This record gives sequence, structure tokens and C-alpha cells, in this order.
Amino acid sequence: MLDETTKLLAADIAGFISDHKGVDPVVIDVSEQSGWADCFIVATVNSLGHLKGVTRELWGFLADRDVHVLNRHKSVAGDGWELIDCGSIVIHLMSAELREFYALEKLWHTGEKIDFMAILEQSEKR
Repeated sequence: MLDETTKLLAADIAGFISDHKGVDPVVIDVSEQSGWADCFIVATVNSLGHLKGVTRELWGFLADRDVHVLNRHKSVAGDGWELIDCGSIVIHLMSAELREFYALEKLWHTGEKIDFMAILEQSEKR
């Protein structure tokens, strides 16, 4: 079960991705299925340029929140899939073709999907 701090951070990240035109971001609680991550965020990007732009902006967003990226490198991969490992949260930014092919949501179907928009709305009311 995700703790509230991780859940809120995951919601913030998914909201950031959505605000930067990431398509259909999904937050999945994998804490019961995985020993190495608590949460996956999966989103589609529209092009390689979009992937690079969102990734660079996301690195800054994470740094501003003191989130350490474990696999940070100088350039974004050119294969249409960027995995950003933040320890308890793993972010997958993927082209539509790769997202459909690898179907991570189906692979981790036993994990609970988190309504990140509801969490963000609730946190704004506080």
C-alpha cells in the first residue's frame, strides 16, 4: 500500500506530465506486486521531440522537489521510451506504439490504478 507522501508525489508528477501534453497518464500502485518500486507512472508522448522536452522539464520538476533520479543521464534515449527511476516511483514515458506493444498497464493489472486528478483536487482544497 502506498504511503500518502508517495501517492501525493506520484499525483504531482502525473499532473505535471499531463500539463505538458503527456497523453493518458496512469498511476499504478505496484507496492504489493514489486519489491523494488511502489508506483509506476505510464504516459504517452507524441514524438521524439516531445519525449525529450517532457523528460528535460520533468528532471527539473523532480530536482525542485528534491527527488533523486537514480538513472539520470546527459541525453534522452532516441528509442521512444524513457524510463525515469526515482526509487519508489518509476516513470515510463513512451511512444503510442511502444505503450501499446509493451502494455505495462496490462502487465501490472493487479496493481491498483490511482486517480491522480482526485488526489490533486483534494490537495488543493487543503
